[in-house]
Amino acid sequence: MMQEKYAPAEIEAKWQTIWAEQETFRLGKRPEAPKWYVLEMLPYPSGALHMGHVRNYMLGDVIARYQKMHGFEVVHPMGWDAFGLPAENAAIKDGVHPAKRTQENIGTIKAAMLALGYSYDWELEVNTSEPAYYRWNQWFFLKMREMGLVYRRFSRVNWCGESVDGSHPCFTVIANEQVADGCCERCDSRVVDREMPEWAFRITKYSQVLLDALDDLPDWPERIIAAQRNWIGRSDGAEIDFAVAGDEPIRVFTTRLDTIYGCTFVVVAPDSRAIRLATDAQRPAVRAFVAAAEAQSKAERTAEGAVKEGLFTGAYAVHPLSGARIPVWVANFVLSDYGTGAVMGVPAHDSRDFAFAAKFDLPIRRVVAPGDGSTEPEGAPYTEEGILMDSQEYSGKTSALARSEIAATLSARGQGKLAVTWRQKDWGFSRQRYWGTPIPIVYCDHCDPSREGISVPYEDLPIKLPEIETEKVLTGKGEPPLAKVPSWVDVKCPRCGGAAKREVETMDTFVDSSWYFARYLCPTHDKAPVDLAVTKRFLPVDLYIGGPEHGVMHLLYFRFWTRVMHELGLVNVDEPVRKLVTQGIVNGADGRKMSKRWGNAVPSTDLVNRVGADAARIYVLFAGPPERDFSWSDEQVEGALRFLRRVWNLARAFAPAEGAPVVDVDSPSARAQELRRTSHKTIKRVTEAIDRFSFNTAISAIMEMVNAVIAIKDPHQPGEVEQIQSSVRIVSQLLLPFAPHFANEIAQAYGATVPLEEQAWPTFDPSLVVDDVVPYAVQVMGKLRAEVLAPRTATEAEVRAIAEGDQKIQSALRGKVVKRLVFVPHRLVNFVV
Repeated sequence: MMQEKYAPAEIEAKWQTIWAEQETFRLGKRPEAPKWYVLEMLPYPSGALHMGHVRNYMLGDVIARYQKMHGFEVVHPMGWDAFGLPAENAAIKDGVHPAKRTQENIGTIKAAMLALGYSYDWELEVNTSEPAYYRWNQWFFLKMREMGLVYRRFSRVNWCGESVDGSHPCFTVIANEQVADGCCERCDSRVVDREMPEWAFRITKYSQVLLDALDDLPDWPERIIAAQRNWIGRSDGAEIDFAVAGDEPIRVFTTRLDTIYGCTFVVVAPDSRAIRLATDAQRPAVRAFVAAAEAQSKAERTAEGAVKEGLFTGAYAVHPLSGARIPVWVANFVLSDYGTGAVMGVPAHDSRDFAFAAKFDLPIRRVVAPGDGSTEPEGAPYTEEGILMDSQEYSGKTSALARSEIAATLSARGQGKLAVTWRQKDWGFSRQRYWGTPIPIVYCDHCDPSREGISVPYEDLPIKLPEIETEKVLTGKGEPPLAKVPSWVDVKCPRCGGAAKREVETMDTFVDSSWYFARYLCPTHDKAPVDLAVTKRFLPVDLYIGGPEHGVMHLLYFRFWTRVMHELGLVNVDEPVRKLVTQGIVNGADGRKMSKRWGNAVPSTDLVNRVGADAARIYVLFAGPPERDFSWSDEQVEGALRFLRRVWNLARAFAPAEGAPVVDVDSPSARAQELRRTSHKTIKRVTEAIDRFSFNTAISAIMEMVNAVIAIKDPHQPGEVEQIQSSVRIVSQLLLPFAPHFANEIAQAYGATVPLEEQAWPTFDPSLVVDDVVPYAVQVMGKLRAEVLAPRTATEAEVRAIAEGDQKIQSALRGKVVKRLVFVPHRLVNFVV
């Protein structure tokens, strides 16, 4: 017996208990079934779960339940990206150890997820801050060092370390993508360039294969594919040497070798070479220019719209073909670690060079004209290919032919060669913080005087983070926090047994998230990071859901890591994910992205307590296509709750008696037949909508079906009550991915003995989903005996056959002779007997 009123709190608690007791979502219950791996990007446990976060996980939950009903062995795990700056910064501010704060936050978020009814297998849970997990980060480090993929380098890095308006700097290296308008996106402190030693992964060794494999990812969003192509940034061109008196040649890279005769200046990066090249008269000014440029971050210097600054060094280079003297400038937009650290200025055929030449009154020499004879633009560079002019023996040749011949000439003279450059750089991953994976390296003055680092033996892993006095160690000032723990830093050298010191930097948290998807499959495996037998069965991930902001960091890093795991024999795939979905953001009622920072976040717990998990789910999933943003509306949340109440009241009104059998009526009324058709059409619509990830459309179709059921007033004709009950059962099945507690409760009231998740997804009868069907009244001697449905295009003979097949009509005609048939197309059939 269904309760009179819909009580979400009671129903949701009931079904969450049933799922837990029956282990409904546990991996391994269908060992012979095909697999389906659904994954959402694991969250950073920063505090309470708000509805901006909820959407991401909800999308995956819909697919996990849907595929389970399709008979798959579904993998749907959850874990915690638990290391990172936010917890450490909070510790600096509040004096609470990051481990304590992190564990508290995990408890809060997990409780919220359980309350929302997500279908996670919590036996697969991982926590990246636990030694059992980060032990394998260290194992990978050692293996990748043996493979030549880990090395120590000096590099110019983005250093978050200058307070602005009372901000609290992170005092660590951050990636280019984490710099916004010259400031750290996390703390708003100023970011500056700093040269310092760091550990790096040689991801550039995989640049070509990572680029090529993008063609094999048709189910990834095009904007992510484009972002990765741009980030990897392959450029085919040539390297050219411009000789400089008394110094090494200035080597530049260009993709437009055909414009070389238009070179009127050379620009070098603001670094020690610029100072060395400068004449005595210009050196003080160049030194000051270099210092000013170094005070800016690389991202700030190269940002679109950034002011291009430059200074003549006083030096000249020699043009490799014409022999002309070319002035050497230093400019803030050229980076030492990008390309060759120098560019040739061809203002007539490059927009940036044109603006630079115009600003500093440098010559502009046109050497390529449009190939179709059209007029070149006035007051702007011509950047397309064409026919060379004023280029000595290459004049009159096409750009493509000239590039080939000029490259051959320079190569023969030893002044240049064809070359490929990449925008992508190696991944610097060492960080000057405490709350991360310790790097398994020690330094021994006796065995390692050059400080290349000595690898810790595998048997000594994991190197655990030390216990600390939070307020003494996590000050946010001075040397890295681990350096302040001498009892941990001072160790014996694994080679000589003498005094040595540990590496005091920790790993970038992107290491943690580069392989977690494989660890989920075997979280307790202790022989290796993953179990090959398990990864063979369940990888790759079939569906991965997360934000587009991770397109060129996380999503590129874990593609790289998967290839390394393949080479190590840990997985049998090169690419980790088949289909990627990037969801839109949820804005607060004020139109800004939902965030604690803006005070517009709607805590999931508050909403669930107010309207229930299923109403919250219906609202979020109905608000719009998953890839689009939407703004929060309390009014529409109430609308979702009203919809569920309508369905509840409908289901309660027609709920069968306990144990009542499901009855098939031989000759249902036309209304019953039409409702049956509507139900089957809805199964088709919802199935197709979920398959194309259009959840809002699917819910809309269910709403229309509910309206069609409610529209049958006074259901007293044959088969109408039975069809309403059948339609309610179908509604419960179709609602299962969206409102699982609610759907299961109705299904149970209508006779289900096992959770819907263990039942099959409903299928439709193809003959009932044809749209072009009309009802016919069937009479015998003018008296209505039945109603039947026939295709709109059916002939008189076809309609007669359908009518004669109806049991009521067969009874009415039994023992009689049909003298003639009255046929009114699309309306009626009358048997005259």
